[in-house]
Amino acid sequence: MAKKIAPGFTVDSKTSIKDSQAGAQPLSSGDKQADRAEVGRLAEAIGLQQQMLYASRTHKVLVILQGMDTSGKDGTVNDVFAGVNPQGIRIANFKAPSAIELQHDYLWRIHQQVPVAGEIAVFNRSHYEDVLITRVHGWIDERQCKQRYAQINDFERMLSQTGTVILKFFLHISKAEQKSRLQARIDDPGKHWKFEMGDIEERKFWDDYQRAYQNALRATSTDHAPWIQVPADSKTHRNLVVANVVLETLQGLKLKFPDPKPELKKLKFD
Repeated sequence: MAKKIAPGFTVDSKTSIKDSQAGAQPLSSGDKQADRAEVGRLAEAIGLQQQMLYASRTHKVLVILQGMDTSGKDGTVNDVFAGVNPQGIRIANFKAPSAIELQHDYLWRIHQQVPVAGEIAVFNRSHYEDVLITRVHGWIDERQCKQRYAQINDFERMLSQTGTVILKFFLHISKAEQKSRLQARIDDPGKHWKFEMGDIEERKFWDDYQRAYQNALRATSTDHAPWIQVPADSKTHRNLVVANVVLETLQGLKLKFPDPKPELKKLKFD
């Protein structure tokens, strides 16, 4: 069974984002190797639940991963969902919108990627970019931003009311930890592909992004789609939190494999 996640992880209208929170490890046993093994066990259990989800086609699950650069969105996908059947999971990576996408409303490209019955869809970045980078760089004003908060809440409510379970994770790293991870990408030639010069420029807006995240999380953490703030300076602890929430949620759906087909009981191949 998954661990029950403490209420302190859930965002509400008074939640603050502070660097000091990013290093917390309340779920850690204190033994990194043991914690890594636990992540593996949880990933295997998630895999079993996901197989039942895929086989039964009874629910839809949307997992949203948001966070600053280097917060570990890719690593979370790789480790937490390592045990799933690839046929029943889909990863949507949202980059800068294309010319065609820009001709539509900002949720148009998002709606096309939501999960179908029996599927887990994982958003690596999401529609929240449209109230984060757009606000930080002044591409939308405060009135437009608040309008988008309301539109996002309505969009997610519609998804929830039509059978989609929504899990939203803010992977929270500190400014010092981001510096360390960016430097590691520069120092290791094998990681140069992960680094973009734009990362240096975006880091200059650190404080603006923290305010934008805090405002967005407060405005869009709802009963039907709550935000979970994940301390992510520790990659292993980050995975522990996300894996526990995902597994607890899937177990709460009471999934099971479909009943056996009577017509197959005596079927034999020649």
